[in-house]
Amino acid sequence: MPAARDSEIRQPAVAGLFYPSGAAVLSRAVDTLIAAAGPKAGAPAPKAVIVPHAGYSYSGPVAAAAYAQLRSRRDKIRRIVLLGPAHRLPFRGMALPGVNAFRTPLGDVPVDAAAVAHIRGMPEVVELPEAHAGEHSLEVHLPFLQRVFAAFALVPIVVGDATPAAVAAVIEALWGGAETLIVISSDLSHHEPARAARVHDRGTAAAIERLDASRLGPEDACGCIAIAGLLVAARAHRLACVRLDLRNSGDTTGEADAREVVGYGAWAFAAAA
Repeated sequence: MPAARDSEIRQPAVAGLFYPSGAAVLSRAVDTLIAAAGPKAGAPAPKAVIVPHAGYSYSGPVAAAAYAQLRSRRDKIRRIVLLGPAHRLPFRGMALPGVNAFRTPLGDVPVDAAAVAHIRGMPEVVELPEAHAGEHSLEVHLPFLQRVFAAFALVPIVVGDATPAAVAAVIEALWGGAETLIVISSDLSHHEPARAARVHDRGTAAAIERLDASRLGPEDACGCIAIAGLLVAARAHRLACVRLDLRNSGDTTGEADAREVVGYGAWAFAAAA
């Protein structure tokens, strides 16, 4: 396959801000986070995960808890469906990027053209490169995915003002088999005192673990629509949810009593035992 032209590649927007911009430093940072997290004993290999998307110094240890759980599937996963919320551009629906690859300091990740063609034209699915251009909610996961998996194609979807039912339909259309992983990118509570945030996030965690899509709103998680869509699909497929980590930015930076924190959680979804 010929190399994609730069005009067909989504360039990194937050390298050097949310994560290191040098390939060697970035690889070491990701590997160190994953090694420190380690796989959760007894947790199954996930079909889907929820992971946070802040700068690595804030949410990296929590995200790593999910990615450490996936290392056993390094050579099995070939397609990753990645959905995250829009922070910069308001729009209706779910946005495809209109490019052939996503670039990070670790190299280019090809977009799964067949999968994109499969969902193009579904309700609420649009092609909107502008929604991807400066958006960090997908980008910050790519170096983790590149270090964990041997080779994969990406289905990148930025979720705007969409319905959970439409998100669930897209997830279902891309569900696939053992070769496909679903990744939902979301942080939890925003800018609350640490003590209040812990209470708030425990309630959100309980709803996620009950697969209760009706309980989640934007005050609970910036990726609430994508999470709700996953919960609908997980219930239909009878998946069980396992919590891998639940913290906030005060916990990860050592400011446990901070006046304003952002909540982070990681969950794995797999067939119920």
